[in-house]
Amino acid sequence: MGVDREAIEMVFSMEFWRMAILWTLSLLFSYFHLLFSKPLSALFPSFQPSPSYPRCHLSTDPDSKAKRPICVITGATSGLGKAAAKALAREGYHVVLAGRCPDKLNKTIEEIKQKQEDAHVDAFEVDLSSIHSVMNFGSSIKQWLLDSNLHPSIQLLINNAGILAKSCRITADGFDQMMQTNYIGAFFLTNILLPLLKSSPVPSRVVNVTSFTHRFASCEDFSVETLGKENLSCSSTLKGYPFASTYEYSKLCLLLFSYELHRQQLYVNNTSSAVSVMPADPGIVETDIMRELPPTLSQLALMVLRFLHLLQWPEIGVRPIIDAALAPPDASGKYFFGGQGRTIESSSLSYNTKLAEELWSVSSTLFREAQFSVVGSGSKSSL
Repeated sequence: MGVDREAIEMVFSMEFWRMAILWTLSLLFSYFHLLFSKPLSALFPSFQPSPSYPRCHLSTDPDSKAKRPICVITGATSGLGKAAAKALAREGYHVVLAGRCPDKLNKTIEEIKQKQEDAHVDAFEVDLSSIHSVMNFGSSIKQWLLDSNLHPSIQLLINNAGILAKSCRITADGFDQMMQTNYIGAFFLTNILLPLLKSSPVPSRVVNVTSFTHRFASCEDFSVETLGKENLSCSSTLKGYPFASTYEYSKLCLLLFSYELHRQQLYVNNTSSAVSVMPADPGIVETDIMRELPPTLSQLALMVLRFLHLLQWPEIGVRPIIDAALAPPDASGKYFFGGQGRTIESSSLSYNTKLAEELWSVSSTLFREAQFSVVGSGSKSSL
């Protein structure tokens, strides 16, 4: 049997041990908060346990397509995205699958239809690491709503797509691919679809799938240079690509964005907004997110996580996402974790409003620049 040199090199890297130790501690801390918040509140009256929220199941008319709520899910062809699509189709949503591979999209539709013949499912191709693709997706959704004689709105957007890249890759837009897929693309897509969410005749929401790994992300200076072009020391260095810390950073950004969007939507013209925003943390789920890591290490990691009873199947891990999708509107801004409608506190850094405002400002600048660049190149857009 040959020596897996790539695995050996990774074992001797700081990023590997960051994943193995810090990420495990982050997850255990989240479970500690979840399991012991009520006992601690009994001992310390000043300690307030995080609330739980019931699922508000839909009351839909199956014969009226115009009244069926529409849900858009990114990364919907595998893992948590596929599990969420199946669950929400059962709940009566008209599910719009968004993914990069047409074959996988078609296969996912077939799987859903096999289990539920009357499911309403459509699919669109989109690559979140391409602003051109994201903008075309937004235009396609609007045209689809018009052509299908549906109400020009959507009721639920789940930003689920994400990757864990082991090497630095710069996209055609000039961003680090992991940052663009995990955060920048989600920010762009949400802003493109926000008018459709706001025009919903019933309360609508955004669910951002984040991660416990954000707890060890450090505070960064959110400038156009650091967030935008070849950020986070993406260029080759002697230490290699900081894939673990970049992943943490992308999830912290997604969480800061969630809370800032929640604050912006909380009150509009002194009235409660119809758009709620919920981050959801599925914990560790057996998906293909570690597909880029050496097989020897990914298999070892899965074996250890199973032994510790920390690894979940997608059908179990998706529960916090569905909890967030179906929670009452007053749960906006809560961090869903652990299923059963339960919420916990995210890291103290994630609640830093000044940092969130800075991130929003820089992200908006990048968004406007990207729009101008794509439209200027002749891309179709309805923005």
